[in-house]
Amino acid sequence: MKNVLYVSLAMLFLMACKESKKEEATTEMADTTLTTSSVSDEITINPVEHATAVLEWGGTTIYIDPVGGAKAFENQKKPDLILITDIHGDHFSLETLDFLDTSMAKIIVPQAVADKMTENYTAQLEILNNGDSKTYKEITVEAIPMYNLREEALNFHTKGRGNGYVLTMGDQRIYFSGDTEDIPEMRALKNIDKAFICMNLPYTMTEQSAASAVLEFKPKEVYPYHYRGNPDVSDVSKFKNLVNEGDDTIKVIQLDWYPDAEY
Repeated sequence: MKNVLYVSLAMLFLMACKESKKEEATTEMADTTLTTSSVSDEITINPVEHATAVLEWGGTTIYIDPVGGAKAFENQKKPDLILITDIHGDHFSLETLDFLDTSMAKIIVPQAVADKMTENYTAQLEILNNGDSKTYKEITVEAIPMYNLREEALNFHTKGRGNGYVLTMGDQRIYFSGDTEDIPEMRALKNIDKAFICMNLPYTMTEQSAASAVLEFKPKEVYPYHYRGNPDVSDVSKFKNLVNEGDDTIKVIQLDWYPDAEY
């Protein structure tokens, strides 16, 4: 009789263990499914050249400073949103816009760029000046000042003419500096996940100035871009070392911004 009782108890114990493992497996699968569902929030970054990039997020395609003609974008999706930072030819090309299919795109620009656009783009334009913001297709775009500080460079980029941009996309905040030095408005940025930082002389700033600013506003990731000047190429390895010596939690990511360049 005791043997029968022991066997019955053992069988009950084994069944309880199986049910417990089944519940654990169900919980693990639910956690995995939850993690997988967040993939739609990922941002794809496609460097084109110098200051030009294409971002993709949640079915929306964003062109940053599209220049280089139609060929530069032949493998890219049509834009839903276009951001232009300044009037200079490495950021603004009316010829490139004319080549592209921008018929479905909203084009966000500072007033100085709007003044150089032709009338056929008027209905698509959204003018943002420093400090303005606009939400388009669940993406909030903030216009951040960009300008020079050094006396000898003040005429390159005057305060108020161009925009850097902060894009809030889901839970990510992305900063494109445009042409600037390490201005107080950059240093005051908060909660930046990805920062695209220029560094080329004589037009913008040195690697040291760029690193100093990054160490103050502390983005999670920083992408050096816009780093070829006249005639020199900035030392992005030096920039990375300066950043990581000051804060090794900031991830410095190098993308190929000059695919045709000979170093």
